[in-house]
Amino acid sequence: MSIADAARSERKLSQVGYYRLSGYWFAAREFVRDLQQNVVLCGVTGKPLRQDSFLPATTFEDAFSLYLFDKRLRQLMLDAIERIEIRVRTVTAHEVGFHGPMAYTDARFIVPKQTQNWTDRNNRQRNTWLEWLDRQNALVARSQEDCIEWHKQHRRAIPFWVAVEAWDFGTLSKYYEILKGSHQNRIAQRLGISNTRTLKLWLQEINTLRNRCAHHSRIWNQVSANRLPDLPAEPYFQALNLDHNALTRLYGQIAIIWFLVQRIGPSSDWIRHVADVIDSKPDLPGCPFGSLGLPSENGFPRQLFGI
Repeated sequence: MSIADAARSERKLSQVGYYRLSGYWFAAREFVRDLQQNVVLCGVTGKPLRQDSFLPATTFEDAFSLYLFDKRLRQLMLDAIERIEIRVRTVTAHEVGFHGPMAYTDARFIVPKQTQNWTDRNNRQRNTWLEWLDRQNALVARSQEDCIEWHKQHRRAIPFWVAVEAWDFGTLSKYYEILKGSHQNRIAQRLGISNTRTLKLWLQEINTLRNRCAHHSRIWNQVSANRLPDLPAEPYFQALNLDHNALTRLYGQIAIIWFLVQRIGPSSDWIRHVADVIDSKPDLPGCPFGSLGLPSENGFPRQLFGI
């Protein structure tokens, strides 16, 4: 690796940490190859093995720029996910809370199977609904939101539309997952989505992305084990024509997040900011746009998004 300014590089390593930064230059390391020049795979992970030497033209500055690029992407993802989280919270509280202010504590709104005991692989007795309720109660108990504090101080029951202010995205996503289909349908329709299973999987993956962003984890070159579904009948997704690579990487998540954001705030220009950041990706060897799931190496496909 070429290091133009040793003192600055040393300072950045001490600030950020070697192993954190190494995740950004990992893809620039040479592959281990056999005598026939085939890439050797790890016997455990099945991923290509890497040498300690780097591809030509690899620089520390580009690797650190990639780290900053990833940071800007995370900030943009959190901005959009916040809007989605608040919207889904509000719609859920309205559609289910309509039946009663304490409906979120009532198992009658939950798929019966989710309220039954089951045994996990460690032979422990589990109950998905009761576990969710315990988690929800814990979040409300430790919340310091003024609206929740007021209800506690006045010894009043905390209604649905107040309790959701304490929920995190994971709690919200899980609640939607275990709701009966009729309630899922109404929530999905309010978001302009025709398939409840698709929304369930979207919320799960958006929650995973949100957690990675919130914990400052790398997102630019991550591959999901779960291929995201799209909505094939929607002209939006027909135009994008997302392939498997896109739907298991950040580009597919961006497309889905933008689909939701447009329904929340039609005047949003979030996607333009995303395009600008993605087009600023450093040209580090081994780190193509395909690592993000983009369809070509020409940068962000602005024309497909009308920008």
